[in-house]
Amino acid sequence: MTRYPNLPPTDASALSTKDFKTDQDVRWCPGCGDYSILAQVQRTLPTLGIPKEDFVFISGIGCSSRFPYYMNTYGMHTIHGRAPALASGIQCLRPNLNTWVITGDGDSLSIGTNHLMHALRRNVNLKIILFNNRIYGLTKGQYSPTSEVGKKTKSTPYGSLDHPFNPIAVALGAEASFVARSIDVDARHLQAMIKRAAAHEGTALIEVFQNCNIFNDGAFAFISDRRERPKTSLVLEHGKPMRFGPKKEQGIAVGRDMRPKVVDVAEHGEENLLVHDEGNPTIAYLLSQLAHPDFPTPVGVFRSIDRPVYDRMLQAQVDDARQRKPGRSVQDLIESAHVWDVR
Repeated sequence: MTRYPNLPPTDASALSTKDFKTDQDVRWCPGCGDYSILAQVQRTLPTLGIPKEDFVFISGIGCSSRFPYYMNTYGMHTIHGRAPALASGIQCLRPNLNTWVITGDGDSLSIGTNHLMHALRRNVNLKIILFNNRIYGLTKGQYSPTSEVGKKTKSTPYGSLDHPFNPIAVALGAEASFVARSIDVDARHLQAMIKRAAAHEGTALIEVFQNCNIFNDGAFAFISDRRERPKTSLVLEHGKPMRFGPKKEQGIAVGRDMRPKVVDVAEHGEENLLVHDEGNPTIAYLLSQLAHPDFPTPVGVFRSIDRPVYDRMLQAQVDDARQRKPGRSVQDLIESAHVWDVR
């Protein structure tokens, strides 16, 4: 069946980065981390072997949500917090598509929290990139749902009193089937996470630490600095002991009290370190609680499991209904029961 009868098919193997760039001026502040995320997406998509016309980018409101303007694909700039809902509808109607949601911490973890959590629990085949800069950038620097306690902003001049959301923990609480984290300035790692998310069957969420150099500069300086990163980040690798440091001399272990602790590998022994398992929900949640400065910050895939995909189950249900009652149109179904004309 030809999915796009009016369009010539794209040779996916011949795609390059420039095929995903538009002629629009990229209007982010100079130095914004959004530029790097855009670049890594545009560099990664041609490597996936997917025709360009199969990609759709949906965004909500915020600086990150200008993303669809800069992607030479199908896409929509929608309304605040509702991008997962719009994307879910598109994916359920056209399950052959490769649908991406671009959102920020203010967009998806405030007014859009319900839409994000329900997309995750349903396991719609969406790929969600959540830009986390711990601030409202588009509206000029108010504190956001991920801002730390005590954060002084235009809306909290004496310091924020709110306990911040942890995006990874929220996703794990919604039982998302794929949860990962990366950093805007680590191009190679971010590309690897985008590839992993694209290959996942079901909802895949990537939190990206993103610097807002105008309203929250240096929020993630402890991990974005290439020289400091070996000491402050824990790169997660499935099936491998959790080690970090310039020479991998430190590790993460769990004591009898089930609390994580930083240990010296030479003294503690590598065999006694915690081994990462992407299918273990207990390990995933434990890792979500590790935070600077007491622990290295985990980056990589926290959780990746197989779970039934919502849009595929829905399509199978529709196909089954059609087989049971062939030849019936949507209008027939509407008129098959009592119809009320309300004036």
